[in-house]
Amino acid sequence: MFVKQPTMADLFTQLGLESSDEAIESFIEQHKGLNETTYLHRAPYWNDAQVAFLKEALIEDAAWAEVIDELNARLH
Repeated sequence: MFVKQPTMADLFTQLGLESSDEAIESFIEQHKGLNETTYLHRAPYWNDAQVAFLKEALIEDAAWAEVIDELNARLH
């Protein structure tokens, strides 16, 4: 069974954020520069639900993990 790989827009929608290309790029520009020792889910701009989702998806190596890793790289 083929399951579609989530996109960055899908991730932003899942996180309850605006998911247009422009909004995603704006979010990344506003928030990039995380310290290299800061885990993505510990960034100060996430709410509790967003933190729980990001952390759980990575721990479970869920389908979301690849796109979360991409966002992590772009924010660091």
